Amino acid sequence: MVNNHDGPMYTLDEALVAVGFGKFQSFVLIYAGLGSISEAMEVMILSFIGDSVKSKWNLSSTQESLITTVVFAGMLLGAYSWGVISDKYGRRTGLLSVALVTSGAGLLSAFSPNYIILVILRFLVGVGLGGGPVYTSWFLEFVPVPNRGVWMVVFSTFWTVGTIIEASLGWLIMPRLGWRWLLALSSVPAFAALLFYGLTPESPKYLCINGQTTEALNIMRKVAAVNQKELPAGILIPESRNELDGEFDQRADSDSLAPSAKDIVFSNSGFSTVLILLSSKLRRTTLLLWVVFFGNAFSYYGIILLTSKLSSEKNHCNSSTMSLYKSKNQDDTLYIDVFVTSLAELPGIILSALIVDRIGRKLSMVSMFVLGCGFLMPLVVNQSGILTTGLLFGARMFIIGTFTISYIYAPEIYPTSVRATGVGIASSVGRVGGMISPLVAVKLVTDCHQAAAVLLFAGVILLSGLSVLLLPLETKGRKLSDTVTASAPTSSA
Repeated sequence: MVNNHDGPMYTLDEALVAVGFGKFQSFVLIYAGLGSISEAMEVMILSFIGDSVKSKWNLSSTQESLITTVVFAGMLLGAYSWGVISDKYGRRTGLLSVALVTSGAGLLSAFSPNYIILVILRFLVGVGLGGGPVYTSWFLEFVPVPNRGVWMVVFSTFWTVGTIIEASLGWLIMPRLGWRWLLALSSVPAFAALLFYGLTPESPKYLCINGQTTEALNIMRKVAAVNQKELPAGILIPESRNELDGEFDQRADSDSLAPSAKDIVFSNSGFSTVLILLSSKLRRTTLLLWVVFFGNAFSYYGIILLTSKLSSEKNHCNSSTMSLYKSKNQDDTLYIDVFVTSLAELPGIILSALIVDRIGRKLSMVSMFVLGCGFLMPLVVNQSGILTTGLLFGARMFIIGTFTISYIYAPEIYPTSVRATGVGIASSVGRVGGMISPLVAVKLVTDCHQAAAVLLFAGVILLSGLSVLLLPLETKGRKLSDTVTASAPTSSA
């Protein structure tokens, strides 16, 4: 509790702890989860529609890969753009923009009359999907500090739900109704997010950092009423203002990663926000996070695409890489193997929840990077169908764990004024990995260079693990704030 002025005062973090995680945050979780489900489903589509579209329009392998690549190119642009919009105009503005673009382009792509229109619309879908970090930042800013890691892992389960739903839809829809129906049905979660947008509140953290303390207090009163809790006695003060008035001056000569007060004031400009992220105090963290996000996306989407390629009975390199379901027809083989490996994300999510608040973010990520690489390495040589599926299952289980925790760590490490943009740009760099990954997974494996593809994925995974070790801070137990210091983390327990 702060008492620097007349009468008792409290910060937003203290208010969130007082009202706890209740029914109000559950709604926020479900709504943000719709965005995550939408992103997962639109990405998982790429595992199913390639061959059908290729056959319909007589495409080359490069043209087939482009359908995947343009989605990630759009996500690259969208992640930065939505982050800047969200930091400048508010989280709700970002949420609305993302839902509009994703739902509209997703549905229209089902009616594409030719390949060029499909590529353009899938690019726009990617732009919309780039708004995933907006949902993450918005949800995170409603969560009390205690057990925040666990709740962020719970949030990440919506992505896994989306992958399982899409695998199930692909299995049911593609053989019967075709890829156009799959594209149309996969846009439903984005339309649901658009439909319920009117119920979404603005982030009180965003309001506080922009001096709208009264509006933030009104939202916190609603949170308290819905959760049947009471706010602390006194006046809500903007924590950022308190930090700017004291902590910046006190730590001017200390080893600090906090941007200056001047940086905070001008952070609503997209260009100046990038300068803050690359300033001397944040550069190391930002660059290392970029490597981690690149490696996560490159390896995660690579494993998904490896699953579809290595389980295909069209694989002419070695029959031992065929699926364990040889007795099924080719379509069933693909859908079953993708479905099985999608289920791997559930134990990965559970493991993340168990360890993220116990051993910390950094050690959790490093451990799972190493284990994921361990499962991937045996695929340097051809394995039996059952073993191939099992190894891909294990690799995906651990890589989704690192993916999950990196999306917890990044919002925690950045100040509120640049949080959405910082996570958005890191996510954009990850999309570059997603763009390159299909070229590796599809081209190398198709050309019978499985060992080279696996070694490349393993090398990127290990580089990502090393980058995590070099990150300067552990964020376990730290409050969300407008400064990020290099001091030892403060426990909230």
